[in-house]
Amino acid sequence: TIVEWDSKAKRFIAEQREQIGSLVLSCSKLAKVPADAKQEALIKYVQASGLETLPFTPELRQWQARVELVRTTTGNKAWPEVSNEHLLATMNDWLGPYLDPINLLSHFKKLDLKSILTALLTWEQNQQLNILAPQRLQVPSGSSYALDYTTTPPVLAVKLQEMFGCLDTPAVLNGRVSLTVHLLSPAGRPVQVTQDLAGFWASSYQDVRKEMKGRYPKHSWPEDPQNAVPTRGTKPRCKS
Repeated sequence: TIVEWDSKAKRFIAEQREQIGSLVLSCSKLAKVPADAKQEALIKYVQASGLETLPFTPELRQWQARVELVRTTTGNKAWPEVSNEHLLATMNDWLGPYLDPINLLSHFKKLDLKSILTALLTWEQNQQLNILAPQRLQVPSGSSYALDYTTTPPVLAVKLQEMFGCLDTPAVLNGRVSLTVHLLSPAGRPVQVTQDLAGFWASSYQDVRKEMKGRYPKHSWPEDPQNAVPTRGTKPRCKS
């Protein structure tokens, strides 16, 4: 009896074979496959080939990183571990019950992985996650930007002019984790990477201002950024 994932054929097989050595004399499909045997075969395949087999989206990777940040920062053991290593090691628990329809490699991509993984959190934890590690953050200009939690510390990428007047470096986890702020030029390229906004305004901002003012004259480059009004666009045109 053969119950396994055939990597060459990229499919699950369950067969009754008669063979001598490698010579197959007869082969017939099993009419019924024990669920636990199929589950074991599929999990063995995924563990060998990696989580890339599953339909992880960038959004789901962000969710995973957010949960891990909350868990490791708070030390609260009620939060489940969702690291790659732990997910691979515990697949029987969280993925096993959903594997019965899987027979072809393409079937893995049809799994509702978002629902499967988010179900590891309680309703209360899902609400807390949005408060402790929000997906987006509003900046002084009024705009809202997605945070990147897949780096440590998490990153906020924002146009420099939108942060004028902000002296406190943005943070998550109730202020326990300061963000790394990528201050961008009007073209969207980083001109400064900092975890100390107040220090940047008071020091190297003047060098950035000197370099960028001539390159982007339509944008605001005030001498006193600590007290300037944050803006999303170019300077208003002078009325003639």
